[in-house]
Amino acid sequence: MSKKQFIQRDISWLSFNARVLQEANDPDVPLKERIRFLGIFSNNMDEFFRVRVATLKRMTELAGKRKKLNMHMEIAPQSILDNIQTIVLQQQNEFNRIWEGILKELRKEKIFLTDEKHLNREQQAYVKKFFDDEVRAYIIPLMIETLPALPYLRDKSIYLGIVMRKQHSAYEQKYALIEIPARAVGRFIQLPAGKSGEQHIILLEDVIRFNLPQIFSYFGYDYFDAHIFKVTKDAEIEIEEDISTSFVEKMEKGLKNRRKGKPVRFVYDKEMDAGLLGYLTNRLSLSRKSSIIPGGRIHNFRHFMDFPDVFGTKNPRRAAFTHPLLRGATRVTDVIAKNDVMLHFPYHSFNTVIDLLREAAIDPDVISIRITAYRLASSSKVINALINAARNGKQVVVMLELKARFDEEANLEWKSVLEEEGVKVLLGVPNMKIHAKLCIIKKRKGPKIIQYGFVSTGNLNEKTARVYGDHCLLTSNRNVMADINRIFHYLENFKTQPDHLRLCKTLLVCPTGMRKQLMQLVNAEIKHAKAGKESGITLKLNALSDTVLIRKLYEAAAAGVPVKLIIRGICCAMTENKKFKPPVTAISIVDEYLEHARVMIFCNSGKEKIYISSADWMVRNLDHRVEAAIPVTDPEIRQELKDIIHIQLRDNVKARLLNNDLSNIYVPSAGKKKVRSQIETYQYLYKKNIAPGEVSSD
Repeated sequence: MSKKQFIQRDISWLSFNARVLQEANDPDVPLKERIRFLGIFSNNMDEFFRVRVATLKRMTELAGKRKKLNMHMEIAPQSILDNIQTIVLQQQNEFNRIWEGILKELRKEKIFLTDEKHLNREQQAYVKKFFDDEVRAYIIPLMIETLPALPYLRDKSIYLGIVMRKQHSAYEQKYALIEIPARAVGRFIQLPAGKSGEQHIILLEDVIRFNLPQIFSYFGYDYFDAHIFKVTKDAEIEIEEDISTSFVEKMEKGLKNRRKGKPVRFVYDKEMDAGLLGYLTNRLSLSRKSSIIPGGRIHNFRHFMDFPDVFGTKNPRRAAFTHPLLRGATRVTDVIAKNDVMLHFPYHSFNTVIDLLREAAIDPDVISIRITAYRLASSSKVINALINAARNGKQVVVMLELKARFDEEANLEWKSVLEEEGVKVLLGVPNMKIHAKLCIIKKRKGPKIIQYGFVSTGNLNEKTARVYGDHCLLTSNRNVMADINRIFHYLENFKTQPDHLRLCKTLLVCPTGMRKQLMQLVNAEIKHAKAGKESGITLKLNALSDTVLIRKLYEAAAAGVPVKLIIRGICCAMTENKKFKPPVTAISIVDEYLEHARVMIFCNSGKEKIYISSADWMVRNLDHRVEAAIPVTDPEIRQELKDIIHIQLRDNVKARLLNNDLSNIYVPSAGKKKVRSQIETYQYLYKKNIAPGEVSSD
């Protein structure tokens, strides 16, 4: 892969996370949301190190053993790691700067993040009592100097590294660790207000710092120096090839072994005692090449996504509403038997999907429900509906993807719950993830069997549906239902009928046909452009990194095909090239909602082909996952989807240009009407929702 042809995917991802950081820095974003974006940035970075940096480190080790590996890579893994380290340190400095600014803004709002050194008498008494009542039981100090090896450190936890001394002798000092029990207690504790109108918050680690003399009173130390650190570990799960154990047993063992993952990042308070810092990094076998990142006093900012609502301002987020075709309808089922319905989350309510499944659960004529599940809500209404369907005698089949990264344990628990209720649980296909978002419901109506369901771009998760932008097509189209049946037949019989996916005729399906079909669709646009006919490609994706398809897009742009890209995250395409005629339009939108949908529009000489899809244009999606894209055929829905995409292409408030140097410049708005696409989309859909005679509240 030539440096001149493509942007390295990990560097592109860091550029995306820089856009998240821009939102935290934007003074026009509400203060609570700015803090939430810092939490999102931190959580994103944790996962990046667990997955991508860990993978590069393994590749580096492998390259050292097998020198031929380097010959097949234009950029050596260690070079990428070095580049990552430089960018991450720069972003950490920017993060710290933004946080200091937010602290000043909080103080203007009379919201104070107080530490253990700045408590008044009333607050001191409160913190002591809170510690005794709520925290003490979870505190188990580890005197690490007396242990033969450093104890297991949890990947998602933060720790206080403590140096204890007796003031009369600098030689009598000890090291200790305390895990901060944020999961059990919560990270934020609201204190007695003090002055009227003020809000005071203390972090759990500062509550513990205040009580260190009490915790270690047995030892007689009178000086304590305590600083936060955290360790990020390799999250890869090694699945053994032992044929004598089931896949579930292998997954359970892999999850246990994940605890032993190698450290890939060590983040610490830069004020930490140098002796303790050296002791910890030595015990963790970290070297100069390791990602050792100095930071501020606070770590695990991901908890700040749940910062207490002490702002006294109304939540600006607009409420989701019911799709106009479903307003006043007795049953969702009756509507989609006659019409396709496209739900646009989070603008439309996800309750429609829950209602569809609930109706099927109690409908005496429903025979079966088959559905895929990738990431579920913690108290899933989807699962509740499916369990009730099974209790009512329906055949319920759930394809539960155990390999959904970081949801493995939750999905193992859901497996047990579902099977106890008589639900048939499918566990996927070896060496492949099931990422398609599909549902098919069968019911008997007289002598006929009627089938209906949906294809979605997003997970069946009512919690994330409130903040993820996705599309879900509810349909009873026979051809679509036939293909969904084929996919489930494959999932249930992949050992005996491994080629069954190739029978799909309407849906574009991975890993068997979608890549080839996408190439054909782009080639058709190239042919039309060369013939002087109308052409164009518009793609909205989470990620664009497949080099074969990117080259094909380059070819299309050079042939005169207008190419328009809306890519939220990774974009490995070099979008600026003098050979592109007209220039490629490429933007990324980062705003209140996470743009998660995948939409593909091909001009096709005026006879447009439009798809929504679960698949990004990445090798992993196209070649190593079961994915599905559905053609949108209803004229009104096609126009609606095109209108939404056009609104996004006009965004000049939250859209950044995806240029070759990854500068994240905002789309220029000077002299133009400001368009913030998520607000415009809400208003567009809401107006369509108003019944004749009603008056919009906007």
